[in-house]
Amino acid sequence: MANYKEMTCSSSCSKLKRKFPFSWDLNIYRGCEHGCKYCYAMYSHQYLGSEQYFSDIYIKTNIVEQLEKQLFSPSWKREVINIGGVTDSYQPIEAQYKLMPDILRLMIKYKTPCIISTKSDLILRDYDLIAELSEITYVNVAATITCMDEDIRKKIEPGGAESLSRFAMLKEFAKTNASTGLHFMPIIPYLTDKRENVDSLYSHAHDSHVDYVLPGVLYLRGKTRQSFFDFIQAEYPDLYEPLQNLYKSGGAGKEYKDMLYSMVNEIKTKYNLSSSYSSPMKEKLKQSENEQLSLFN
Repeated sequence: MANYKEMTCSSSCSKLKRKFPFSWDLNIYRGCEHGCKYCYAMYSHQYLGSEQYFSDIYIKTNIVEQLEKQLFSPSWKREVINIGGVTDSYQPIEAQYKLMPDILRLMIKYKTPCIISTKSDLILRDYDLIAELSEITYVNVAATITCMDEDIRKKIEPGGAESLSRFAMLKEFAKTNASTGLHFMPIIPYLTDKRENVDSLYSHAHDSHVDYVLPGVLYLRGKTRQSFFDFIQAEYPDLYEPLQNLYKSGGAGKEYKDMLYSMVNEIKTKYNLSSSYSSPMKEKLKQSENEQLSLFN
């Protein structure tokens, strides 16, 4: 059972230090109820003095006001904002607080491009707003989907929507002007890396008319590493030693990754799917820029 705690924030977006296709990260919650066993963000709760990342959920009640201050500022350059880079913006508590509709209205008002990645089909509630935004500027809707076997999926992502529901959501957003994508990550060695699973994911992605599929193998470090291996030992004990041997450091060995991506790329080619989400972003942003310039000509 989650413990919900309201908090205020001094700013809305965090400027990213690493070079991404986006410059800003916006998280309206701290902590996430989806309970993914591989979640890289578990460490972030240490700054709140909590060890319960999946059950201590903090709601930034003033996030909308803080975001408007930032977007209204003359210094704002309408850079791409990644919404939910650390916590899922459409986790269960969003059904009650309904912060995302107001966030999206601000994106529309200030013509600000954004990326939204989720494991929930609650995002369909905001379909009309996202469709409207997609007519104004770049917006990307992505679903993180790792496995088509629901028995496995329920263990590794107990709070997420069924994989088929996520694909159905992507298919709906493909009808809009938004870019859509499948984030096939993390690929968990010996568990979700079987050819049958990879082929099924790419097949569903093709049928959902996504613009790209972004694959990525599991990376383990810090708090996530211990939590993940505790889970493996409890649920898949036969994989514990092989995974320990594969993950002597934070990442899987080069030999394994070369074999994995060779297979993934073969299947990607089979379904004629791109692995770049920056291409539709650049195209849409350039189009928006040209439209803005035409207003002054």
